[in-house]
Amino acid sequence: MIVILLFDFCAGKKSKMNQFTDLFIYVFSAVFSVMNPLGTVPVFVGLTQDYSLKEQRRTALLTAINTFSILLISFYIGNYLLSFFGISLNSLKIAGGIIIVSSGFALLTGSFNKHKGMEEKAIQNEMKTRQSVSLTPLAIPMLAGPGTISLLISMKSQHSLLQEQILIVTALLFVCIVTFLILRSSQHIVKILGASGLNAVARIIGFIVIAIGIEYISSSIQQLLKV
Repeated sequence: MIVILLFDFCAGKKSKMNQFTDLFIYVFSAVFSVMNPLGTVPVFVGLTQDYSLKEQRRTALLTAINTFSILLISFYIGNYLLSFFGISLNSLKIAGGIIIVSSGFALLTGSFNKHKGMEEKAIQNEMKTRQSVSLTPLAIPMLAGPGTISLLISMKSQHSLLQEQILIVTALLFVCIVTFLILRSSQHIVKILGASGLNAVARIIGFIVIAIGIEYISSSIQQLLKV
């Protein structure tokens, strides 16, 4: 009898561990795909091409820190903003899904920078000012854009357990660490992949982003139809 109870206990812990692992992988992959730090690499290179190596690394670090701060604020305060404006979660998920899908199409068509409001002329103007670009335009809207923010707000509503929230925040931290490493190595990435390689990766990520957005829209519509 004791052996059976111990077996059930261990099986339950293993099942819960698998759920947490699946949640971590889902959050990391979803946020990373929507943020698309690889798509930010050409913009980062353009904005920092006159910087020294030390300045480029510092900008990459500040961009990752600013992005993580914005993600945390969105995750924890977003629901209060929804309540204040009287917006339901399903409405947010549909709106966020549309934004995510449009971002995915922008990746597929190669117009991601224009979709984020960063055209060539805007990049040149930012280069002339020589001001810090780590907060804007890199952290927001390039990385922590409306699609990412709406994604996190819906995640907060779906996962109320403390363990789940800690796991989500940890996944966000890992996303920002990977983003920092990508931006820090942006010059090497551009040399290795080239323009065609970056476009190919962007299109693959764009397909995944579109699927995430459609899933959010369809699940929300199903919930509304049940009501």
